[in-house]
Amino acid sequence: MTLEALDTLDKKELIDLVLTMAEQITALQTRVAELEAKQGEPPKTPDNSSLPPSKGQKANLPQGKTKQRRKGRKGSTRRLAANPDHTRDIYADECDKCGHALTREDQPDVHAYDHIDIPPVRPETTRVNLHKGSCPCCSGSIKAKAPADMPVGSPFGPNIAAIAIYLHARHMVSYNRLVEIMKALFGLDISEGAISNMLECSAKPFAAEAIRIEAEVRNAPVIASDETTARVMGHTCWQWVFSSATAVSYRIAGTRAKAVVEDFLQKARPQVWVSDRYGGQMGHGQVHQACLAHILRDAQYAIDAGDTVFAPGFKFLIKRALAIGRRRENLKDATLDKHKRDLESRLARLLALEPCVDAGCKLRRAMEKARDMLFVFITRRDVPPTNNISEQRLRMSVIFRKVSGCFRSQWGAWLYADILSVTATAAINNQNALQAIRTCLKREPAPEPV
Repeated sequence: MTLEALDTLDKKELIDLVLTMAEQITALQTRVAELEAKQGEPPKTPDNSSLPPSKGQKANLPQGKTKQRRKGRKGSTRRLAANPDHTRDIYADECDKCGHALTREDQPDVHAYDHIDIPPVRPETTRVNLHKGSCPCCSGSIKAKAPADMPVGSPFGPNIAAIAIYLHARHMVSYNRLVEIMKALFGLDISEGAISNMLECSAKPFAAEAIRIEAEVRNAPVIASDETTARVMGHTCWQWVFSSATAVSYRIAGTRAKAVVEDFLQKARPQVWVSDRYGGQMGHGQVHQACLAHILRDAQYAIDAGDTVFAPGFKFLIKRALAIGRRRENLKDATLDKHKRDLESRLARLLALEPCVDAGCKLRRAMEKARDMLFVFITRRDVPPTNNISEQRLRMSVIFRKVSGCFRSQWGAWLYADILSVTATAAINNQNALQAIRTCLKREPAPEPV
């Protein structure tokens, strides 16, 4: 405001202006104090927080220093096929040196190699003629029933549906690229609408198999769980994963609350629940194993923030526990019990310390609450010390979200979660994802309840 404008104000207007400016100055001073307080804090990195590696700054190599090459090793050749489809015996006609004519008896030895190729793939079309006419007895109209393996409706069979589902859900191929792939590789003309209808019609068998997988995971003694964001019809939702030793179940829900877990468990209570310490993941098992990978990063952040009292010793303790966990299979139960008592004793002594910085105090308070969740895996050989397996099983979903942007329909999101349940469970049992999809599509549907 200019001096001329101030001269035109009366006393009341000047007072109001001063009070307004005083409020603004107070707000700005508070903001400056907050920013100055943050200047002393270490930056969040993938090493001391839950930031993904892609968010971290990559360190540059020193000037003039190149990456050390790995030493070479003896080469190897591809194994010959056990049952080749064709065999060609090739004989020399004459000697390369002197031109002498050769017979087959002169060439008893063989140098064998395989030549592998894929013949042109083309769709196989079957014309189905349903004959109709009149009954010679009652003169009523008659018509043959369509065969069960080739019903009336979509002309595309289950193998085409399996390939489309496999490429779309497993390899993030969009509908328009699927149209191109089907034409280029298989000579099949198909539209994006036909692909969408094909996937929608496949939802029922996958949903039935997903229900069976849910029950298998729900009844397991140890369940690991995690969640990540998903976009459905322009809204932020959450994709959950629930894993056991034999099956993996996915679901996409509109909330991150613990109600999703309660709905999944249906009042079941596993012996051990493995997850991070997010509130929605707490209190679902008889005991809880916290993810030590998350806790290690929290300890590193406290060390970066200047804590020299609690965090360094606590980080060493967690690493010691992880080292014991890696040797569990070679240790007796009594030895593991002894190790667990020793770890708990060391933890108690660490928790008695008073850190000198806020980050260390915050870590100590959190570990005081989580002390019963740290070493469950020591004596339970079937419990992992980290929740890395759940994060790995969500990784492809994160890539799918970044590639596709979001799901354009609710049924598409549910179908994607059911397909992941089928393929991830198949992977645990050493089954091919495409074969698992084919098996699910060809499985007889469960009878409708009476």
